[in-house]
Amino acid sequence: MNYRIDRTSPEPAYMQLYRYLKNDIAAGIYQSGAKLPSKRVIAEETGISVITVEHAVRLLEEEGYVECRQRSGTVVRYLEEEFLGKTGKTNIELTEPAPQNHHAGTFPFSVLAKTMRRVMLDYGEKLLIKSPNHGCPELRNELCLYLARSRGISVKPSQVIVGSGAEYLYGLIVQMLGTDRIYALEKPSYHKIQEVYQAMGATCDLLKLTQDGIPAEELERTRAQILHVTPFHSFPSGVTADISKKRAYIKWARARNGILIEDNYDSELTVSRKMEESMYSMDPEADIIYVNTFSRTIAPSMRIGYMLLPDRMVDLFHEKLGFYSCTVPIFDQYVLAGLLQSGDFERHVNRVRRQRRILEK
Repeated sequence: MNYRIDRTSPEPAYMQLYRYLKNDIAAGIYQSGAKLPSKRVIAEETGISVITVEHAVRLLEEEGYVECRQRSGTVVRYLEEEFLGKTGKTNIELTEPAPQNHHAGTFPFSVLAKTMRRVMLDYGEKLLIKSPNHGCPELRNELCLYLARSRGISVKPSQVIVGSGAEYLYGLIVQMLGTDRIYALEKPSYHKIQEVYQAMGATCDLLKLTQDGIPAEELERTRAQILHVTPFHSFPSGVTADISKKRAYIKWARARNGILIEDNYDSELTVSRKMEESMYSMDPEADIIYVNTFSRTIAPSMRIGYMLLPDRMVDLFHEKLGFYSCTVPIFDQYVLAGLLQSGDFERHVNRVRRQRRILEK
């Protein structure tokens, strides 16, 4: 095991080990069904503690790369070919929607009020100026920095489009991609996704969702070239796609020259000690549109959402929709930029995640 843990790096040792193991599993060095070396062996060969190894393995298990079995060790469960239906897994149809707590991430009002006062003092009459069409530079820059450090997503401000919530962004997506194509959606899924697409004149194909995500046979069946998925904690089912299923979605899109819409609503509030890995960051070359909002993490009244476009779609967006004015007030944009810049937003998210982990114990 040729893993070198850099003790001078600001990245914790368990995260370095996690990345080594994850990359080897994805590359097929450890194949599905194979056992990883024991935690004690990994600790001895890398010069770190068994507890540190356990932290790394726990992250791999949470993301679906491995499964820890009593008296059997750690077994790899990641499957590159899952999207072809070769796994032999039995998919279980969902019957009852999972309960949702719609106020899980409500932001501390005192922090929000403090940031609002600071924005009014700092920006003054600039708050009366109309926002640029795709969002103010301050917010788009801060979103890029936040996504890079928290999600491993690397984008330029020009790829960020700010709008008043996910439903508004769904409308922009269908106007950009066109109504002459079939949009595949999870069944069940957030009902407004289908309602917005159909209101715009698009045709929707509902793909059966199971406890593992959309089954391979459903992906093969549909004639759609656009797939809209909520890989983390899909509403109302509560289903989270593991890493194999996420790669299956990406391969499906590549095979069809298609487009993925990754709707990551609620993803910041994972109970995992590491943020869920986004499909957008897993394959920067794929045509993936990433959508997220702040209605869960700050407050339902905070109607701010954003989408990330692949670099090659930026010109298409400007050509078709560049005339649209930004629908988010400039004051709200500056407030959100301030929360991101100060670290208050990330501290709040980490606090909520810790609380949720305690409740699940």
